[in-house]
Amino acid sequence: MAQSAVIHARIDSSTKEETERVLSALGLTPTEAIRLFYRQIAMRGEFPLELRVPNSSTAAALSEADRGEGLETFSSTDDLYASWNS
Repeated sequence: MAQSAVIHARIDSSTKEETERVLSALGLTPTEAIRLFYRQIAMRGEFPLELRVPNSSTAAALSEADRGEGLETFSSTDDLYASWNS
């Protein structure tokens, strides 16, 4: 199929740079990512991602984890499972 349609979108430079770093690590160009996203919408007939706003408790936990606070590490899965019982 010929690639003849064009999409134009404006986005802030910070979001663009952060996103392009992630896409690059995945081996994708921005164009490939947009094509993939559009194909998934077309194939599924719906938005391909579940969009939800976290409640305040979840948002706080995610923010804390992003800062590296309150994280636990385990040397084995057995240690992880044991922590659930203590």
